[in-house]
Amino acid sequence: MMKPAIKIAGAAGTLGAALLFAHPAFAQAAVAASPIPAPTVNKGDTAWMMVSTLLVLMMSVPGLALFYGGLVRTKNMLSILTQVLMIVCMVAVIWVTWGYSETFTGGSSFVGGFSKLFLKGVDANSQAATFSNGVYIPELVYVLFQMTFACITPALIIGSFAERVKFSPLMLFVALWVTLIYFPIAHMVWYWGGPDVMAAAALKGGQALVDATNDAGYLFKLGALDFAGGTVVHINAGIAGFVGCLIFGKRIGYGKEAMPPHSLTMTMIGASLLWVGWFGFNAGSNLEANGVTAVAFMNTMIATAAAGLSWLLVEQVVKGKPSLLGAASGVVAGLVAVTPASGFAGTMGSVILGLMVSPICFFFVTTVKSKFGYDDTLDVFGVHCIGGITGAIMTGILVDPALGGQGIADYTTKPGTMIAGAYDMGHQVLIQAEAVGITLLWSGIGSAILYIAIDKLWGMRATPEAEFDGLDISEHGERAYNY
Repeated sequence: MMKPAIKIAGAAGTLGAALLFAHPAFAQAAVAASPIPAPTVNKGDTAWMMVSTLLVLMMSVPGLALFYGGLVRTKNMLSILTQVLMIVCMVAVIWVTWGYSETFTGGSSFVGGFSKLFLKGVDANSQAATFSNGVYIPELVYVLFQMTFACITPALIIGSFAERVKFSPLMLFVALWVTLIYFPIAHMVWYWGGPDVMAAAALKGGQALVDATNDAGYLFKLGALDFAGGTVVHINAGIAGFVGCLIFGKRIGYGKEAMPPHSLTMTMIGASLLWVGWFGFNAGSNLEANGVTAVAFMNTMIATAAAGLSWLLVEQVVKGKPSLLGAASGVVAGLVAVTPASGFAGTMGSVILGLMVSPICFFFVTTVKSKFGYDDTLDVFGVHCIGGITGAIMTGILVDPALGGQGIADYTTKPGTMIAGAYDMGHQVLIQAEAVGITLLWSGIGSAILYIAIDKLWGMRATPEAEFDGLDISEHGERAYNY
């Protein structure tokens, strides 16, 4: 049987936290008393994961494409659609070529190896572990599910510098970015051996347990909690986009002429598709169809609703009128914030998270953006990065069983029962903050290097003439609309 290599996302929590608090002798006794069950593939789990994969794909095309497309000016609508569509196509090919191996195989604590290059050894018979002992899904299903995450993350970035970057250099940036930044961060946060590997190692004890513990990503071993991508997807993409908008500068006429969204109808359709697709994103990240999947499903629904409501309430107070753009922005902010907490928080904790994240993001996309004058076209930093940071930090609070959270499980016991003793909230919040900091630095610095290098060698910023005409015509020779 293959060595399972999967992302963290179940009722549990993290291997690092489990091993920090678990007593090895107790763990050995627990495993010995409950032998590890034989591996089984459940058809219901498999079906749910294939549906989740389709839902996450829908988030990119058409969801994100329409959401972003509606927010830009008419002359740049087609360019946004093309960029999102081609990012999905290109990253999908990269993923099966080297991305999956780089992310979900052993190598080091910071990046995987090449043992599954070109999906070597991955076929109809290979399996990937879930978060329950003895429960597996076909590895190809897991490869596909994770592929959709890899595809949407770089597509999020383009919103920060929309309407002013050339297509071909952007595609080169994305290819290098996923290879050097996304795959390593995903490995650091989500790679480990799986529950059966840990249970078997605990049964043997000694060096076997040490080796199994060490075969995991750096942030996973640290104990960082990220159910579905607060750090890997949203903070990662948000800071990369922010750095890009600073390096490329403002759009011509920014701050001097009106640049309203050309179709809030399209944006509303896109936001709605994102919300529906996000159930696959979050609830699918449990890798099984069980009670924890229901927890993530509920949290995704209710945090999003609360965030949409709170954004409109803030807007009503500050601006005097509630807007559809504000409602859509609040919905996305709620989805972003609940992503890392979705399988860890309780229902009411998710309501609180949704209510609090929108005022924070609203402050950044209005007051902070206005004060510093940067041109983050579609507010990727203000919503995805700031919302992701809020959710990541709050996960360390909302996971507390005393607040209705799921607690942290000990994967050296079967079936991953919760660690005994009081939950150390302060310690976990510090771990969450460290994970946020590492992601900001890795992605921020790495992205800056890539932007500057490609811009110097090729030129990423469109010419003033091309920007004035619109990227639809200057880059693609066609228009989204013909009148």
